[in-house]
Amino acid sequence: MLEKNLTVLEIVTYGHPVLSKKAEEIKDINQDIVDLAEQIVHTMHSTPGLGLAAPQVNQSGRIITADLSVGEKNEDLIILINPELSSQEGEQIMEEGCLSVPGINEKVKRPYKIKVKGIDLQENEREIEAEGLLARILCHEIDHINGKLFISHLSPLKRSLIKKKLNKAG
Repeated sequence: MLEKNLTVLEIVTYGHPVLSKKAEEIKDINQDIVDLAEQIVHTMHSTPGLGLAAPQVNQSGRIITADLSVGEKNEDLIILINPELSSQEGEQIMEEGCLSVPGINEKVKRPYKIKVKGIDLQENEREIEAEGLLARILCHEIDHINGKLFISHLSPLKRSLIKKKLNKAG
């Protein structure tokens, strides 16, 4: 990606309606979508985060980004349009946090190994096989475009306590 005059977008947090709705499918990868994806990546790297989805910057589009290197290695950057989980196996339990749920970190069970299908910004179909942390990040971001937050994977009691804490803080 070319370095343009990019701004850091505002990350919306728990309680914002866009976070609980399924994001709209992207039918045309035009310049607006490319620009939005670049802004999302810039915002992700500025926070710094390992992943970010369009709904987290108040955009209802099925765009996810992930970068284990946090901007250090271009080859680690993943931008997927309309991603879908095509297979999963195993499980892992690790602590997770989220830029849209600040101050909350909890252990979440996710698949250990996954395959994700989507489209890149050049409109090429991509299939990514991931395991471990990258699999977790991709699942987390796909949850965002499906209107789910990581706290939805917690027990009802734990989720209720976290929601009370977040509502009090907000």
